Amino acid sequence: MTTVTADASGRFEIDGALGVNRLGYGTMQLTGRGVWGPPADPDNAVRVLRRAAELGVTLFDTADSYGPMVAEPLLRRALAPYDEDIVIATKAGLTRQGPDQWTPVGRPAYLRQQCEMSLRILGVERIALLQLHRVDPQVPLEDQVGELKALKDEGKVAHIGLSEVTVHQIEQARAITPIASVQNLYNLANRSAEDVLDHCERHRIAFIPWFPLATGSLAKAGGPLADLASRMSATPSQLALAWLLRRSPVMLPIPGTSSVEHLEQNVAAAGLRLSDDDVAELTSAVA
Repeated sequence: MTTVTADASGRFEIDGALGVNRLGYGTMQLTGRGVWGPPADPDNAVRVLRRAAELGVTLFDTADSYGPMVAEPLLRRALAPYDEDIVIATKAGLTRQGPDQWTPVGRPAYLRQQCEMSLRILGVERIALLQLHRVDPQVPLEDQVGELKALKDEGKVAHIGLSEVTVHQIEQARAITPIASVQNLYNLANRSAEDVLDHCERHRIAFIPWFPLATGSLAKAGGPLADLASRMSATPSQLALAWLLRRSPVMLPIPGTSSVEHLEQNVAAAGLRLSDDDVAELTSAVA
């Protein structure tokens, strides 16, 4: 039986320069409960990351706030020295006060500090993709993006991304510096960022949907995901990922998991080929 790898998801050039397989991996679930503290089994987390790389995953999404400072060290332990095709995208701009607590801080000095720490913790000379984790409403957007541009100009960052932004904020940022990626909440059950996705597609900006596997009641027995999954000998999660990959050529899903078995199932979604009728059925499942 042939193992499906992330190669089957196709390729995308982030900012026209960073070539990645479209199905990536998100590291948030490798931390403790509430995205706080270390995982119960760090060795297993390392196994998951190494297996992802073995399965052709080349885009690994992380953040300094995952843990905090837990996911980035795990990536270094698992994958350094990094193969040349591995792209690590990290984020700065959210602080942590405890489990499930997140507060944006976009002061330029803080963003610079976190960039410097990520460089050191990941063990790289330049961050391939640094994303503003959240826009801090207390700090002018031009100051936040301007600091990321300064880091890029200094050679510490190769490409700049944003997270949880509007179309207007994307255009504000693009007036300052090229924007390589946007990471917003988006999945089959929640398409509130449809306008942002469409905007990214028009401008060839990578769209990285976080929480890509939220399927909720759609996956329950008798629901459209469950029925179609049964017909295709797939899982509801695999269908949700396959739908995302079909939705737009700029879509780069980053499903996360702390299980090697679930990782392998997620990657296998890259091999699913949905018909136009399948896509229409899934799309219409949520009005």
